[in-house]
Amino acid sequence: MPKPTPTRYSTANWSTYNASLRQRGSLSVWFDPDMVWHAEKSGERGRPETFSEAAIQTCLTLRVLFGLLLRQTVGLVESLIQLAGFDWPVLDFSTLCRRQARIAVQIPYHASGQPLKLLVDSTSIKFRGNGEWLTRKHGASRRRQWRKLHIALDAGTGDVRAVEFTSSHQGDSPLLPELLSQIPPDEPINTVTADGAYDTRRCHEAIIERGANGIMPIRRNGRACKADCPAAIARNEIFHATRHLGRALWKTWARYHVRSRVEARMNCLKRFGERIMSRDPDRQTAEIHIRIAIMNTFSALGTAEIEAVT
Repeated sequence: MPKPTPTRYSTANWSTYNASLRQRGSLSVWFDPDMVWHAEKSGERGRPETFSEAAIQTCLTLRVLFGLLLRQTVGLVESLIQLAGFDWPVLDFSTLCRRQARIAVQIPYHASGQPLKLLVDSTSIKFRGNGEWLTRKHGASRRRQWRKLHIALDAGTGDVRAVEFTSSHQGDSPLLPELLSQIPPDEPINTVTADGAYDTRRCHEAIIERGANGIMPIRRNGRACKADCPAAIARNEIFHATRHLGRALWKTWARYHVRSRVEARMNCLKRFGERIMSRDPDRQTAEIHIRIAIMNTFSALGTAEIEAVT
């Protein structure tokens, strides 16, 4: 029996998408002259801050985007201020390092106007240890350390809507309720797609509480559970559908393979570097949030519209 002809795809908005790719390298996108550079008075006791949160986030964005060290980042910001002709003060690298540990990064996103179709996944990011070449030649070292990133991606817009950054020992399924809690309660969720690691009753309960449907394959050794709650009933429906249709056919029928988009987004996040530059957990969290803010800004500039070619 001959194999079916694979479907061919093409980009429908290539000219617009090509222009957005060029705009991603524009410094005017990251250095807005209309931003509030000076910090406002907080009314609290003590010396007030000199630089606003937006100024710190802009400096950290330039650092992550171009892979710079702190002193190099300060030099780039100083040159940009001089070229723009502003009379703004220039922060020093110690201030940037100190503020990075306690900044609340603003992650932009644009809503599609439709109920969310969330794609959930996790990955590990190294922050200490030998490189891959040295590891392959001499073996892994005990000094290699990792942290784990959990994200929830909007399949409609490609924006990351929820993020959790934990230790490498943290499991996947316990973080799903925390990810869903970051979505505003008044924003409807249609589906939540994840892999078999999230096949737990707690995950199904969290999804049902948000009025959504879970698309998660049953684990290889999974069995039907006692139907004593809505979460168990929803899981048993997936179990019986998988038994009736087969695992591969159920994934196609449930559109489970759309989850590859969140895996591609993880690859984009690691394009900024396989290793985190910061060592402090709070600074590492801020660095990851900066990466996600950059990716969401890229999506706002323009994304590819893929269509099947008949």
